[in-house]
Amino acid sequence: MTRGPTLPAHRLPYLPTPLDAFNTAPADEARALLLHCLHSPRWSRRIADHRPYPDLDALLAAADEAAYDLSPRDLAEALAGECLPELPEDTYSAAHMALSAAHAAHEARFGHAFVLYLGDAAPDEVIDHILEAIRSRLANDPEEERVVAADELRRLARGRLLGLLSGAGLCSICGRRHVAVTSPNTPAPGK
Repeated sequence: MTRGPTLPAHRLPYLPTPLDAFNTAPADEARALLLHCLHSPRWSRRIADHRPYPDLDALLAAADEAAYDLSPRDLAEALAGECLPELPEDTYSAAHMALSAAHAAHEARFGHAFVLYLGDAAPDEVIDHILEAIRSRLANDPEEERVVAADELRRLARGRLLGLLSGAGLCSICGRRHVAVTSPNTPAPGK
């Protein structure tokens, strides 16, 4: 028995990754996306202008380096764009009041929003983690708090980039859904 000619192997179409879409997006769109990750136009411009990135690790390394290079003015600008981390929906109102009071004390002492990366905190420990961190950091002197806040912003930006370029939900660059763990501090598009 002889077989007829074989059909050519079926190839799946190439589907761009979120990083591919980011690398090829118009500069103003890439900068706008990056502003959701860290509210610093200079940082966003620097990351967007150095595209394309060969992989996500290269992008994250560039984002970290650019975050370490923030001037005091850039840092103040980035901090001005931050707000309190969102609490789980079932959080008691007393916890909200305690968090608001602690945040107000932090803002009065340091002149900027309290920032904290929560990507490694268990959902049921978020409120305790935030309150403990605020109480602890209220003891910092202003320069020490500036250094800690800059590091937390860097971690937030890194987590947000991961969430946007490899995370769950619709990617604001390519419009596709991606699956991964995202940080509770990842802002929703448009925030």
